Amino acid sequence: MAKIKTNFKSVRFKLFFTMCVIIAVIILCLIGINNMALESFYMYSKTNTVRAVYDKINNYYNNNSNNSIEEELKRIAFNNNFDIFIETNQNIIIFSTDRDFFSTINMVTDSDNFESNRNLIYSDDKVEIRRINDIENNISYILLSGMLDNGYNLYIRIPAVPIEQSVQISNKVLIFIGFIIVIISAFIASYVSKKFTEPILQLNDITNKMAKFDFSQKYRIVDTDDEINELGKNINTMSDKLERTIKQLRENNSELEKDIEQKSKIDEMRKQFISDVSHELKTPIALIQGYAEGLIENVNTDDESRKFYAEVILDESNKMDTLVKQLLELMKLEYGKREFNNKEFDIVELINEVIRKCKVMIEEKDIEIKFEVNNPVMVYADDFYIEQVITNYFTNAIKHAKEVNGIKQIEIRIEQNKEDDKTRISVFNTGNNIDEEHIDKIWGRFYKEDSSRNRTDGGTGIGLALVKAIMNNYQNAYGVINKENGVEFYFEL
Repeated sequence: MAKIKTNFKSVRFKLFFTMCVIIAVIILCLIGINNMALESFYMYSKTNTVRAVYDKINNYYNNNSNNSIEEELKRIAFNNNFDIFIETNQNIIIFSTDRDFFSTINMVTDSDNFESNRNLIYSDDKVEIRRINDIENNISYILLSGMLDNGYNLYIRIPAVPIEQSVQISNKVLIFIGFIIVIISAFIASYVSKKFTEPILQLNDITNKMAKFDFSQKYRIVDTDDEINELGKNINTMSDKLERTIKQLRENNSELEKDIEQKSKIDEMRKQFISDVSHELKTPIALIQGYAEGLIENVNTDDESRKFYAEVILDESNKMDTLVKQLLELMKLEYGKREFNNKEFDIVELINEVIRKCKVMIEEKDIEIKFEVNNPVMVYADDFYIEQVITNYFTNAIKHAKEVNGIKQIEIRIEQNKEDDKTRISVFNTGNNIDEEHIDKIWGRFYKEDSSRNRTDGGTGIGLALVKAIMNNYQNAYGVINKENGVEFYFEL
């Protein structure tokens, strides 16, 4: 019983039932229209027929000889099953297809057996068309009476089948045909609904299994290019993505559990970060304090030593000032508090200026600089911040440049992509590659691949973090790529 109820609720049964009901309703509508409109259409058709014959006969008399007209009248009467009667205005019979037709015409207005006056169908100046019901003989016909242009009287009689009988016959035919169509349609509807519902049921099974995190079943893709097939493809795609996502979530959950278990390591990392910040600020302060005390206590009395002490204090003060300014600038960039003064400028000129400023460092390290772009390349950005990006990349390249296969070189390239209207600037230096584990970390604050933090390099560990913040504000690409003989940093404008 439950299975029967389920079948009645199924899409297949609903589709089958709907198609059968629609066909039945169409048949009933046809029967209704047949009952209401058939009689009017029948009389309209017959009226047009006799009027056309009247016009035809009138034209024959106007254009043809009497000999050819009689033959034509016989042909018309025979082809249309008409009775035609023509007489002059002196009641002289010109033509008649039925000898009894004349007596019938005289009886139409005289006999009570004929209902004529109440059945006027059409009339104008020359023609009257009536439906005549002969009660005595139980027959019905349509009678046209009119006058031709030459003065002759014309009568045309057309047998009329009782319209009620025609409607009944027509309805019976419609019901019989409708019954056959319903049976045939039922089989067709059953077949079509099965074809439609089979893939839907398959998709239903797949989604039920997906709800239980079982992604093993896939929809069988067919060659037909329809909505159900497209839906099947999408469900397969969604199933694959969900399977990968859930797998990834499980892996992430497993990793999260490990992270929770390693809470002590996270605390150590936090402490290391605090230590990094304090180290960067405490070291220059300690140096300044020490050398300042030396000056106060006259540790060295000669002018050269005091000058050296003062220079160290000034140098460390400048480094601390630079660090504080960079930290403040980085915070403003990361929190979107910095407004950019964007304009169009020549990036080639800017790069040449950075190279000129670093000329002493380049000569000390004996590095070959390769930059072969001579024509102006216009970009749109804030030249102040872009100079910081290029300077960071370039000074890092100088610090880490090493001789490889007899070449110690820094190469700067500019590539323009007209499709997306982007300009890519890359800075390459020969030397060691960056370990893969450090690739993503080098963009963080105070992060240095070399944990020894040699102060002679003069770096603060904030440069690449600044690059990241600037590029994120412009929503442009940036990054680093390990090459066969060195490292390439790049950004886009």
